[in-house]
Amino acid sequence: MQKNTICLWFDKDAEAAARFYSEVFPDSAVTAVIRAPGDYPDGKQGNVLVVEFTVVGIPCMGLNGGPTFKQSEAFSFQIATENQEETDRYWNAIVANGGQESECGWCKDRWGLSWQITPRVLTDALKVGGAEAKRAFDAMMTMRKIDVAAIEAARRG
Repeated sequence: MQKNTICLWFDKDAEAAARFYSEVFPDSAVTAVIRAPGDYPDGKQGNVLVVEFTVVGIPCMGLNGGPTFKQSEAFSFQIATENQEETDRYWNAIVANGGQESECGWCKDRWGLSWQITPRVLTDALKVGGAEAKRAFDAMMTMRKIDVAAIEAARRG
């Protein structure tokens, strides 16, 4: 286990979520599934308690902690993409698997975890500042999934 790991709270589907992430994103894998050694108040021996996994190289732990706590937009994975094809692939995988679209490049997976699928052309435009950044920002504010061609056009004016 890594010294610093992101712990994500799930109701009971940590393993399904981790396997989905490992199928969708490169440099992602399920590395361990830890099961309960005995019965406990809300579960039985053999139930999945913790799943260790990586998402794009980031070490994570999924904890099946029950329904007490929910995911929120206060935490999200931000995935930088190189082009529209990559943006579409990740966005569509999340949304088509029971997720939902949000705005400005954000979507939520079926477990409630938020994702920012962000083409580098957008972040590059924002770093430039000035009128170019404002045009790209204004274009982004009208979008759900980011449209790379529209951001590029906005950058040019």
